[in-house]
Amino acid sequence: MPALSKQLAAEFVGTALLLATVVGSGIMGERLAGGNVAIALLANAIATGAILYTLINTFGAVSGAHFNPLVTLSQVALGKLTLGSAGAFIVTQIIAALIGVAIAHAMFELPLVLPSHHARTGISQLFSEGIATFGLLLVILNCQRHKPETIPAAVALYITAAYWFTASTSFANPAVTIARSMTDTFSGIRPADVWSFIVAQCIGAGLAVLFSRWLSGQRSAIS
Repeated sequence: MPALSKQLAAEFVGTALLLATVVGSGIMGERLAGGNVAIALLANAIATGAILYTLINTFGAVSGAHFNPLVTLSQVALGKLTLGSAGAFIVTQIIAALIGVAIAHAMFELPLVLPSHHARTGISQLFSEGIATFGLLLVILNCQRHKPETIPAAVALYITAAYWFTASTSFANPAVTIARSMTDTFSGIRPADVWSFIVAQCIGAGLAVLFSRWLSGQRSAIS
């Protein structure tokens, strides 16, 4: 197992590149789509799925390639990570996500911090986030248990699909949600809507962990 410092470095770089891709591809897609939102979303979804596949393969052997506080907490619940390490992971992920947004803005000559005005609220949006996060965690936990070599492709394909089958376009990640509140571009979310999204994501993740444990007969272990 690599040293914690190396794991945190992997989480930092991976999460920053993920957000740079999510935000940057949204900006590029919107600029090139000529007002066609479907084309912009397609570009955003494909780029996000592609970078997830690449980053999970790149950093999976170092840190587990979580890039998501809820994935990190699921590993604590299953006894695979200590609370202390998880706290360091989560702080790193959030900081890296914010830096990733700033990187995307710099590449497209935008202010580094640009709070979003994109409203994402309502029951359908929150329900979508719960479903999106439930599905993501279920994919990760069950692939991890039965076919770990499939995780990069499974996660990438799930998120690409979830961009399209959920009303919220599947944030499914508190660090991503917080960071995307700092971009007033295609992928942004209004800061006032962030915390309700995170609550919905936590509920979805918790249900996924419980269901995955029930399927396997495994008990949780908090270290």
